[in-house]
Amino acid sequence: MSGSALQRTLVAALVYFAVVFAAGFVFGTIRTLLLVPRIGALPAVMIEAPLILAVSWLVCGRVLTHWAVPPQWPWRLLMSATAFGLLIAAEMTLARVLNGSSPAQFLASYATAAAKLGLAAQLLFATLPLLRRR
Repeated sequence: MSGSALQRTLVAALVYFAVVFAAGFVFGTIRTLLLVPRIGALPAVMIEAPLILAVSWLVCGRVLTHWAVPPQWPWRLLMSATAFGLLIAAEMTLARVLNGSSPAQFLASYATAAAKLGLAAQLLFATLPLLRRR
């Protein structure tokens, strides 16, 4: 791995995570405050997930192009793993700050169907750098 490609890949992962996380924060707030009380958690996540994945697809393509992440799978895997790690760390931190959840409580929260669907969307978010072509 060349230093230049490494730096571009890590910056791309950070930007990809940050933009999608910000969009997810907005969508998640709308889901939690408006949709969940009206239609329930699972249907609300079913509405939100395709929207955030569409944003992820668009952002991923722009980030890959702008930061010229090499197309070889090790670089894309590094971007994927870094972005996913940042996402989970941010989600865990947010759960701690907003709900006082411990890491164990955070992981236990994935027991519901809605949370499992959300996790599946997060995993798909993580694979997009591997799937996208410039």
